[in-house]
Amino acid sequence: MIFIAVRFTVRPEHGDDWLAIVDDFTRATRSEPGNLFYDWSRSVDDPNQYTLLEGFADAAAGAAHVASDHFKAGMEVMAGAIATKPEIIHVEVPGQGWSEMAELTPRG
Repeated sequence: MIFIAVRFTVRPEHGDDWLAIVDDFTRATRSEPGNLFYDWSRSVDDPNQYTLLEGFADAAAGAAHVASDHFKAGMEVMAGAIATKPEIIHVEVPGQGWSEMAELTPRG
């Protein structure tokens, strides 16, 4: 699996509407055959910072994502709303998605 984490700092005027700005791109990516997950989170410390966690089945699925028309369109839309260049972690990991955490189980 390809695991990617990207941290975006958006311009203050787009802090509250970032998820709407990226909605088309998010939906298109989630519908790709090789996409395993594509999840946004907003920082509790900085309302203008969002983190994207994404998983792709393999390198070919990741390459297809980057080559897609919606990727190119999404990069264009995001470029107009970000304040700084995003930071990224991109790694290949074993497995095909999330595993259960061994150290914690819900009580009764």
